[in-house]
Amino acid sequence: MRTTQNPIGSGPKVPEGPRTLTLQVDDLSGGERLDVFVAKAAAGEGISRTRAQTLIDEGNIRLNGRAGKPSTKVKPGDLVEVTVPPPEEWDIAAEDIPLDVVYEDSHVLVINKARGMVVHPAAGHWQGTLVNAVLARCPDLAGIGGEVRPGIVHRLDKDTTGLIVVAKNENALRSLQDQMKAREVRRLYVALCLGKVRQDAGTVDAPIGRHPVHRKKMAVVPTGRRAITDYEVLARFAAQYTLVLAMLRTGRTHQIRVHMAHLGHPVAGDPVYSRGKDDLGLEGQALHALALGFRHPATGHPLEFCAPLPEDLKKALETLARKYPDSLKELQNTFSRRQECRDILGPALKDIIRST
Repeated sequence: MRTTQNPIGSGPKVPEGPRTLTLQVDDLSGGERLDVFVAKAAAGEGISRTRAQTLIDEGNIRLNGRAGKPSTKVKPGDLVEVTVPPPEEWDIAAEDIPLDVVYEDSHVLVINKARGMVVHPAAGHWQGTLVNAVLARCPDLAGIGGEVRPGIVHRLDKDTTGLIVVAKNENALRSLQDQMKAREVRRLYVALCLGKVRQDAGTVDAPIGRHPVHRKKMAVVPTGRRAITDYEVLARFAAQYTLVLAMLRTGRTHQIRVHMAHLGHPVAGDPVYSRGKDDLGLEGQALHALALGFRHPATGHPLEFCAPLPEDLKKALETLARKYPDSLKELQNTFSRRQECRDILGPALKDIIRST
């Protein structure tokens, strides 16, 4: 595989114009999807598979001089030209916004994200984001990752609370991205879902892509990217609600929200995928990134972090536990059956059990 790069203009932090990459497909890469090939061949340029798909959709990737699709198969000898446009906005303002920092060293920053905070700047959200706040805390972060998402390894939706890790240098970013691709990062969520989930545990293996009609929504569609979510029931509140522990094996946009809605049990309080009326005082979808585990990018030592439930979800569970006291028996049985649940959820839910 041969790669040449022709920057058009440059600056100390931001390219003044687009960059062009010319990639040639070798024998080993023949038969790969176009988006997969570009992501592998241009990994050193910070182009992920998702980024490659976006560039293809925008017409910025051409195969032998013609537009292609992400699923188009490349052949040995093919030439792929990638035009990487400059970021829409690089002068991201550092803002002194309070952050709930769970862990920090010279390589990584782990944050318990508050509800309502957008992770990175985008159209309509150029200020008040997690990135704006992180830049005030870590000024040297600007530019890491090559996009308008300095140090961002993964995302949480605006109204999803909980743990997110930020890389503080290029080596840390690359290590964490590699761990994500290899599915070595452990991401556990707790979700309060509508209705009674009958199976005690299960796996949703259903592809997720853009909704064919409502373009701002995601959906389970045959043409989507493979998405896998494991789940386990922690407690059922009669037939009204189910508390679920969910683990991501992949990381698609809105994955847990879409998969639970696909099962017929959307996340409570979800303004996009749930039609049910919220009578629990929730301020957004009842989805919380509870636990996060990964290998330290510099030392290789395993790290594991937990974040307490947000107040609105905690109060909602207290209300349900008082209304449906039998649910506590199921929750306690879950704790006794699985050491992991005791270790992770015990601290988060002990106050709820005590309050009833």
